[in-house]
Amino acid sequence: MATLKDAKVGDTVTVKKINGEGALRRRIMDMGITKGVEIFVRKLAPLGDPIEIRVRGYELSLRKADAEMIEI
Repeated sequence: MATLKDAKVGDTVTVKKINGEGALRRRIMDMGITKGVEIFVRKLAPLGDPIEIRVRGYELSLRKADAEMIEI
């Protein structure tokens, strides 16, 4: 099971599943990250956290803990 946390800079991946429950899962889905959407990994912060991605035409920064909940 690969997660968004494992994706490298420059990769384009497709979301298969969002793990977790409750408010955290809802927050991720409200940001536009849903099953089947393509995500482009733009860059990584110098210390590796957060990850900057492009989803649905806009840039978004995610903590690695949140990215680990998104299966690709």
